[in-house]
Amino acid sequence: MDRQAPFGDAYWNPQAHMPTARQQRLVIERGEGVWLKTTDGRRLLDATSSLWHANIGHGRERLARAAYDQMRTLETYHTFGRTANLPALRLADRLAEIGPVPGAKVMLTSGGSDSVDLACKLARRHWQLEDRPGKRVILSRDHAYHGLHAFGTSVAGLSYNRDGYGTDSLVPETARISTNDLAAVRRRIDELGPDNIAAVIAEPVIGTGGVIGPAEGYLEGLQALCREHDILLIADEVITGFGRTGRMFASDRWGLQPDMVTIAKGVTSGYAPLGGVLVSPRVADRFFAGPDAPIFRHGLTYSGHATACAVASANLDVIEEEDLVARSAHLERVLDKLVEPLRDSDLVLDVRSGAGFLAGVQLHPEVQADPIIDACLDQGVLVRVIHENTLQICPPFICTDDDVAGIVHAVEHGLSTYTGPRP
Repeated sequence: MDRQAPFGDAYWNPQAHMPTARQQRLVIERGEGVWLKTTDGRRLLDATSSLWHANIGHGRERLARAAYDQMRTLETYHTFGRTANLPALRLADRLAEIGPVPGAKVMLTSGGSDSVDLACKLARRHWQLEDRPGKRVILSRDHAYHGLHAFGTSVAGLSYNRDGYGTDSLVPETARISTNDLAAVRRRIDELGPDNIAAVIAEPVIGTGGVIGPAEGYLEGLQALCREHDILLIADEVITGFGRTGRMFASDRWGLQPDMVTIAKGVTSGYAPLGGVLVSPRVADRFFAGPDAPIFRHGLTYSGHATACAVASANLDVIEEEDLVARSAHLERVLDKLVEPLRDSDLVLDVRSGAGFLAGVQLHPEVQADPIIDACLDQGVLVRVIHENTLQICPPFICTDDDVAGIVHAVEHGLSTYTGPRP
């Protein structure tokens, strides 16, 4: 063992250029409300809700107590076969009640990538059981991000997440469709053949791909195309679920009735790793009916983890009792108005907002994002850069209007003090 190695040197950061990450590590030590404290003593406003998930803010004793109480009772027990636990059963019923899929059945996972894998596998299984074995292709949108498991990597609309594995798609039979052009989507479906397509998976608001809201009528039109061609629609609500778009689910906002909905992040606000898939009766019913019902051969050690489910229920209580979905809707309008003037900067290519309490400030390709992020840090605000040089803004729902103004002011400061390459 090298005793001279610095603290934490063994840690391999996800999605990171490790030489840079090791040199510039920002270690978060504590969180309270919208605020973070780093090991070097900085106090930072969390402008990204960690990785899109800290919806109710950090450091809630109520959720810690829920986890403690459940662990003292039963930390967890597997749910394979006929075994279950009370928190998982209660949470599944609650999710079915509040979700956008009438009569849904709920399979629980450990997170968003797990949920995407489950939904894509189930879509293909559905058509095999329908005796339509040709329907295997999973379509996803350009710029889409659906996690980094095998299916999520394969359906990514970000080419760099698919590159480097010796094939265009880790899981065969995936293809991309236009982000927001319905006519192009129809052409793509015709080209591939509807009888070959199992499902379309779509984020109602694309997150990591640059914070891209749907063009007017796009999601509704995509749903109509799926119905016309007998293609399953999977709404990936890992980011948008549980209030981010001013409704409990984005599917409600845009009038969608998906065949499946993937969830994670906001279901626990990150206090425990948990995800799930809400499955419509069209897909689920055959697995619940009669002695000859098929078995869906899928599951995880922590499917229905009792402590994670108890934490999720406590998180949903907070969202409801504090009316945080309505708060998110209010803050969407505040943020939308405040970011608009950022368009005037010659460093900014585009500003995208108004499709939820989140925004993307896309910088010109020549502009270096890191100095702007560092300038925001100096102003006490933590932001990050995502696809196509876009600054992500996605704060907790408990922000004040002044907090949102502070975030935008920090970005303005970063733009105004920037001295690097320009367009």
